[in-house]
Amino acid sequence: MDDHTESSTDHAVLDESASRAVVRRWWLLVGVGTVVLVASYVGLVLTPAGQAVENAALRGADQVGAQERVESDDALAGITVFSLAVACALIALVGLLRRSVALAAAALGTVVVGLLVAEALKRVVLPRPALVEATPGYTGNSFPSGHTAIALGVLAAALLLATWRSRGVVMFFLASWAVAIAGYTITSKWHRLSDTLGSAGITLVVASLAALWLHRRGMVRRVTAGGHRARLVLVVAPLVLSLLATVGLGGALLVLTGDLLDRDPVTDDNVFLAFQLLAVAGSTATALALWWSWHRLEVVTPAPPPPPATAAEATQDATA
Repeated sequence: MDDHTESSTDHAVLDESASRAVVRRWWLLVGVGTVVLVASYVGLVLTPAGQAVENAALRGADQVGAQERVESDDALAGITVFSLAVACALIALVGLLRRSVALAAAALGTVVVGLLVAEALKRVVLPRPALVEATPGYTGNSFPSGHTAIALGVLAAALLLATWRSRGVVMFFLASWAVAIAGYTITSKWHRLSDTLGSAGITLVVASLAALWLHRRGMVRRVTAGGHRARLVLVVAPLVLSLLATVGLGGALLVLTGDLLDRDPVTDDNVFLAFQLLAVAGSTATALALWWSWHRLEVVTPAPPPPPATAAEATQDATA
């Protein structure tokens, strides 16, 4: 249902108390995203143990079957400069169709700025020191992941563009794709676990800052209409269950494996599977955090102008 056809009683302007709560919500995610970004880099890139265990996951990925590798490579190959340009054009178009240049700019900026930050950190700012002995294929810097930044950035932009009523549909179709990309990057050896977590942190920071900018412009309103149980059953509950399952299984694999630095094919395979699951968990948690940050909120956009009066209506108004 379009904004202009919804009952005015379904929405309310944020009062001072609600406004402060909303601002705290987004600043909290800025803080969480920053911590995730820094912790994943410091813990897994700047320590010998972190580099060694991520190299073990790369060796484990060498054992992936040919068909699984092809499927993973094909999924990642779908993210190209052309497909990114198309996605950005669609994001800008939806924002403009909602009659808001600011909304279009915030949504587009969420994708573009997130990717630029990820690429700048990887190529210029954050080095990968050689702390452990490894073959050349395992020493290149890949922190953070551009593919994960794009996938999560597109999801964040879509949630920002969506109205309260359409947000569940957006999550239903985009969340599974965005979450899967992180796992595919591990399978195809394009990235490490730290890379995907770093990109998740960047997305949380950039998307939350975009939301704060829209709020500062007075463009965020509270939704008072009743909730839709189908969203919880079809979207949120599966994501929560997936998060619990991936964290639980990934953690169990790491604990049961024992010495993660034992250069053994079984150990390497276990570490790979665990890190693949944890990469998926990181993106799932990010998707749920983005969903939560816009709970009962949406962006205000101008209502379309009324249709022009017919000749009969104009004559009636003139004689009234």
